[in-house]
Order: sequence, then C-alpha cells, then structure tokens
Amino acid sequence: MTALSRATELFGRMTGYAPTRVWSAPGRVNLIGEHTDYNEGFVLPFAIEHRTYAAVGHRGDGIIRVASTFDDSPVEVALVELSALFGGAPGEAVRSGSVPEWAAYPLGVAWAGLAFAGTPHTSGVDIAISSDVPIGAGLSSSAAIEGAAAGALNDLWLLGLDPLDMAKIGRTAENQAVGAPTGIMDQVASIMGENDAATFLDCRSLETQGVDLGFAREGLSVLVIDTHVSHSHATGGYRDRRDACMRAAETLDVAALRDVTTGDLERASAQLDDVTFRRARHVVTENQRVLDAVDTLRAEGPRALGGLLVASHVSMRDDFEISTPELDLAVESALAAGALGARMTGGGFGGAAIAIVESDRVGETTAAIAAAFADADFTDPHQFTVVPSHGVLRDV
Repeated sequence: MTALSRATELFGRMTGYAPTRVWSAPGRVNLIGEHTDYNEGFVLPFAIEHRTYAAVGHRGDGIIRVASTFDDSPVEVALVELSALFGGAPGEAVRSGSVPEWAAYPLGVAWAGLAFAGTPHTSGVDIAISSDVPIGAGLSSSAAIEGAAAGALNDLWLLGLDPLDMAKIGRTAENQAVGAPTGIMDQVASIMGENDAATFLDCRSLETQGVDLGFAREGLSVLVIDTHVSHSHATGGYRDRRDACMRAAETLDVAALRDVTTGDLERASAQLDDVTFRRARHVVTENQRVLDAVDTLRAEGPRALGGLLVASHVSMRDDFEISTPELDLAVESALAAGALGARMTGGGFGGAAIAIVESDRVGETTAAIAAAFADADFTDPHQFTVVPSHGVLRDV
C-alpha cells in the first residue's frame, strides 16, 4: 500500500468518510550548505520524490484532530487552545507530554498558520498523515509533515498564504511547537522545490533561485546512504553548534557568520577560542562552497561538484564535529568505489550521506558500501537513489 493510500485509509477509519482532498510535501536532500541556514548564509537543497501525505476534511466543530501511521492514537485539540499549548517556552508542550512530538508538527503548523494569517477562529479539521520519507535519515521528514499540513490548511481555511509564508509557518512550528532550533532551509526546499532543480536559498533575504542540476542528462544518480544512526535536532548537539555560532558572531561583532568571509578567518582565529573558531570556520567556508557549487553547476555541470562535496564533509567532520564513524565510512567507501563526490547531509550526529555516482555503477557502489559496513560490524545501511522533485502538491 502506498503512503497516499495509507493516509486515505487512515482518514476513513478515523472519520467514517472520505477526505476532502489529500495534500503532500516531499523530503529533501541538501546537496551542500550545512548549518549555514541559521547563520543567515546560503544553502542548495533539492526536494525528493519521497513524500508525506495529509488526508484532510472539515469538521463541524472547533477541534483539530490529527492521526498518523506513526502512532495509533489520534490527538485532539480545540483550536482556541492552540495558543496556550504552544505559546510558552519552545518545545514545552512536547517535553511536558501534552502532545507527542509527531503531533506537534501539524498542530504547530495550525497554530502558526492561524496566527500568521490573523485568523482568530475557523472550522475544525481532521488530518490523517502517512509518509514514505525515511525518518531519522537527515532527509527532513519533519519539514515534509509541515509542508503537507501547511498546504492543506492554507487551502481549507483560505488563509491566503504564499509558498514562502508556508515555509515560515513550518519553521515556526519546528522552532516553537517542537522546540528544534532549525533554520528555514528544510521548509523552503520541501514547499518550493522544482523538478530537476535545486533551490539556491539566501537565508538572510529569503530570495530563491532554481538551479538546474542535470544529473539525469549527465548519466548521474544521487545515492542516499542511510546509516540507521538515529539523531534528533532537538537534542543538545545541534543546539550546542548553533550556540557556538552565535557566540562567534557576537565576538566578531557581526550580525551573523554570513558577514564573515574566508579572508577574515585569520583575524577570527586570534579572537576566538579553538573550538568556537573551528565551528565558525566551517560555516564561513561552507557558505563559500555553496556559492562555488552554484557557479560550478551553471558553468561546468554536476560532474565538477565532487571536490566541493568532499571538502564539505571534511569540514563537518573536523571543524563542526557532527559526523559519525558510520557517516565517515559511507563517504570513504563511496569514494573508493568511484563516486564523483560524497558528503554527510542533514544536521549531523547520524542520518545519511549522499554520493554522486555514475548511474550505471549504482549497484556496484551500493555493494561496496554494504561490504565496508559489514567489515566494520556496522548495521547494514539503507541505500537508495533520489530524484529532484516538486514541492507541495494537492494530489486528489
């Protein structure tokens, strides 16, 4: 059964009738630009074909009820209670057990959407969610939930939101309702993605440009290597890295690390302690790598990206220290098998790596990676290719 069918079937079991419509949003792969988004820098993600589906229908009362194939128990909240639920300390509703984490994503979108649109009251809704975006792999399954919910509620409640508005609402839900201090990259990629293209996002101005990728044209595939090492953005490692970046910007007297160039790094090294400097150096050099990647794609095409991807991984491994032995092995074994480039992707501390490989060598590459993991006594990775795909869609 497909994720679309599971969402529709779950909605029917929950309500006894068919949904009004089904909306979906994709996960994403970040081609390059890690931990630059909340530093007001640059990122280059693309949406993928793996999607989260939200089957939605009106209710005759003021209740929002969400159900998911992740959890057998629906969660109900009165719309008028959303502000009290999520308006306190970030993530408090989840930490206190008032709502399970999965439910805080769509409920947080409802709360943020109503607040953003200035709509004090509207009709209740039922939402049934199912997904085929791998969870915990660094492919932003959370933004896919937010995007599907935002698309659905925008249409059903006539909120009048444009795609960037919906991305902002998703970020608010993740930051405040869930308590994960992420930037806006994931939501923009999931909601605003285009077929066969990456989304070049300036995280300060929030301007976006589509950048042709040309993988299929060049006979290349993007291989995802999910290490099965679980991670959570709401836990300490991600927050510690963000805090270090904020400290660095304050010490260097800039609004954000976006304002520091590679030419400023020698001066920065004299002003920052070693750890904080290395955190800052990753962000500064990663921003430059994103700009270089965009220029490279436009001038030379995807075959010239390999060195930038490898340099990005080394920076995350050594300066930002967010890689794991499994991620390092995924990158090393992919390169040894002939990949043009490889890097970990996502927030780090687990999840997945990506590799650009010749399409006719995908099988050979996945076998080599699996053998390397077996030799290291690591869990067999889940490996699959992804295709740059469209953002939020109304499916039926």
